[in-house]
Amino acid sequence: FFFTKHSTVHTGEKPFECKVCGKRFIQGSHLTTHSVVHTGEKPFQCNGCAKRFSDRSSLTRHSRVHSGEKPFECKVCGKRFSQCGHLNTHFRVHTGENSFECKVCFKRFSRRSNLTRHSRVHK
Repeated sequence: FFFTKHSTVHTGEKPFECKVCGKRFIQGSHLTTHSVVHTGEKPFQCNGCAKRFSDRSSLTRHSRVHSGEKPFECKVCGKRFSQCGHLNTHFRVHTGENSFECKVCFKRFSRRSNLTRHSRVHK
């Protein structure tokens, strides 16, 4: 059973289908997690502010607002972040990566928000 379940990772097979939107999933648990998109159910509640979330990982991420926990550390400068995505964005400071390009003047930016702000100069 476990090998069969694991093999779908390699075959790309997605045997679990959402009856509402048709989206397919490798695992039944992923379908279950997805289904709250359609029901609007938010069973996970923050103890700090009573805000509710549809999945446990969103609650965990949110709870760092209250705890101040910053588990993601930049290996270059030691700066810490509450979310992995914030660390990834920060890391571009060290790599010099500028993925966001202005379509008018071709200036490049490391963050989409900086490109958006810059774009106003062309309006």
